[in-house]
Amino acid sequence: MNLESKVHELIENFLRERKDLFLVDLKVSIDNRIQVYIDGDSSVSIQDCLDLSRAIEFNLDREEEDFSLDVSSYGVVEPLKMARQYAKNIGRELKIKTEEKEYKGILAQVNDENIVIEWKERQPKKVGKGKETVQLEKTIPINSINKAQIVLKF
Repeated sequence: MNLESKVHELIENFLRERKDLFLVDLKVSIDNRIQVYIDGDSSVSIQDCLDLSRAIEFNLDREEEDFSLDVSSYGVVEPLKMARQYAKNIGRELKIKTEEKEYKGILAQVNDENIVIEWKERQPKKVGKGKETVQLEKTIPINSINKAQIVLKF
């Protein structure tokens, strides 16, 4: 079993106990630099990262393979990768790119297959001159999203 497989198995064992956390990404470089990115249904604490780091490190033998290990929470500035990440971001503004268009709006709904975003837009009035603000909504299949990024506001 190679190093990446061992680490993946150790992560899965840890996550069986911590159902509120999930693996977003695992990278193992040629020089055995292990990078683990986790996220949670509500949040990820430093202690969560420390606990997972220990669960991995204490079950690998440095005599067998030398490695470096970095366990961190998946950053808010990183694009959303998994359907499970969308649910905790309901009510936040997202910038979404699909093959055909780019959208920017509030994430209103999520299910296993689709997300729904809402935004306001100025459009010409249906009757008369001028423009009016209308509420728009778009259902987007998750598998058609190329990139989804949280819009940070300060």
